[in-house]
Amino acid sequence: MAIGASSAKAGEEETDTITERAHRHQLRRRLGRADLREVPEARRELRELLRHWGRPGRSEIAELLTSELVTNALVHTDDDAVLTAVVSPRGLRVEVRDFVARRPHLRAPDTGDDTHGRGLVLVQSLADAWGVRPHGVGKSVWFELGAEAA
Repeated sequence: MAIGASSAKAGEEETDTITERAHRHQLRRRLGRADLREVPEARRELRELLRHWGRPGRSEIAELLTSELVTNALVHTDDDAVLTAVVSPRGLRVEVRDFVARRPHLRAPDTGDDTHGRGLVLVQSLADAWGVRPHGVGKSVWFELGAEAA
């Protein structure tokens, strides 16, 4: 039987419901190399994922921080990236993995430049936790927002 197919057999309907529920609480999206059109699309998909989370203020923060991580990955690596977002009872974890080993640097934004240098400062300021995790090839930059905060 194909994954997600329905069946009249006892017990399979429950499995399909669990599978659908799992997919509803997780987003995984491949982001094309240097394609900044991916940023609003990633925000839209995250908004859809978080629609039933019940934390509207946190959802707006999540969209902003996700935009920053996706933009950084696409602009600073010149390679593909992968966005993963998972909603659990504890909160939200968003991770953007790229395939370039160079680690991002938290830097003070240039006061004369209104558009660059603020991404990781925003992540540091608004996320409950964040970090960079190396991989065999590349790294992941991630943040978490807890469910309990409003």
